[in-house]
Amino acid sequence: MFDDIKNILIIKPSALGDIVHSLPFLAVVKKKFPNARIDWVVAHGLHQFLEGHPMINKLWVIKKDQWKKFGNINHTIKDINALRKGLKASKYDVSIDLSGLLRSGMITYFSGAKIKLGFRESDEGSPFFYTHKIHGSMNIHAIDRYLEIAKFMGCEIEKNQNDKIQYPLAPYDSNPSILKELPQNYVVMTPSAGKPANRWPSEKFGRLASKLKLPSVVIASKSEADIAKEVVENSNGKAVSIAGRTGLKDLIPVIGNASFFVCNDTGPMHIAAALNVPVFAIFGPANPVRTGPYGTIHTIIQKDLDCAPCYAKQPCSHFRCMNDLSAEDVFRIIDQKVSQT
Repeated sequence: MFDDIKNILIIKPSALGDIVHSLPFLAVVKKKFPNARIDWVVAHGLHQFLEGHPMINKLWVIKKDQWKKFGNINHTIKDINALRKGLKASKYDVSIDLSGLLRSGMITYFSGAKIKLGFRESDEGSPFFYTHKIHGSMNIHAIDRYLEIAKFMGCEIEKNQNDKIQYPLAPYDSNPSILKELPQNYVVMTPSAGKPANRWPSEKFGRLASKLKLPSVVIASKSEADIAKEVVENSNGKAVSIAGRTGLKDLIPVIGNASFFVCNDTGPMHIAAALNVPVFAIFGPANPVRTGPYGTIHTIIQKDLDCAPCYAKQPCSHFRCMNDLSAEDVFRIIDQKVSQT
C-alpha cells in the first residue's frame, strides 16, 4: 500500500506540546520515505515553530481560532474553500490525522488522499473520514500513540524508542539577545497552562523559586504576564520574568541552557524534554502517562488521590490535587533529585 508514496500530508494544527510530540513521527516517516514531499497543516501562530523545517515542504496555516467565531462565518467559509481546493490540487497519496477531531477529520477528507489514516478512538466522528483506522491506545504516551500510525506505514521503530527518540527541530537562533540578560546558571519555570485546572498556584511557584539555589527565569506568553509577575513577587528576589518577550523558537535556547525545568502540564515542558533538560512536572487532573515529559530523566510531582487523574478543564470544588501540594513538598523532591546528580 505504501510502496509508491510521493506526497504526504500531516494534520496536527495544535497545540504546542502536541506539535513537539509529532516531531518523532515526522522523523521516522521521513526516514522511511526520504524522497516524499511532506506537508503539514498547522494553526496560525504555532506555524512559527515549524517555519523553515528542512523535512517539511509546505505549511498549510489555518486560522482555526477565528473559525470558531460565528461573526467570522463568511471569512471562515472562504478560508475553508481555499484550503479544500489547495489540498485537492496537491494530490496527496497519504494524509495522517494526528489530532482526531471533527475539524481535522474534515481536513483529512478535503486532502483527497487515497489513503487517509487516523485513530480508531478519535473523537467527534472524525474516524468517519478515514480509509484506515489504527488502534492507538489511550493508556500510552502521545508520542508512542503517534508512532503506532508510523508502524502501520512500515516505518522502523526502535524497541527502546524511549531512549532513542529524535525530535527534529526547525532551525532557530541559538543565541538570541534575550540570553544576554539571563544569569549564567538558572532554572526555567512555566507557571501557566492551557487549562486552568492544570495550574499549580503561581504564588507557590514564587515560594518555590525563593527556596531554590539557582535563580529562576519565568517564561509565559504576553497574555499570561500577570501570572509570571505573581511568581516574581513571591520569589524574594530569586526570579525574573521574560513573559511575552520570546518567540516560540526563542524558547528553545532559553530552555536548552537551563539546569532544569519546573512546570505545569504545558507545551514548553515538551520542548525541555526534547532538549534532554530534566523536567520537574507538577500534575493535578491531567494524566502524565499520556502527556507527561517523555523520557526517563524527568520527575512527575503529583498527589496520590483517588480522584486523579480526572481530566477536568476547570478547578473543582476542593482542587486538592493542586491546593494540597505545598512549595515545601515540591522543593524537597527537587532538592533531593538535584543533589543526586
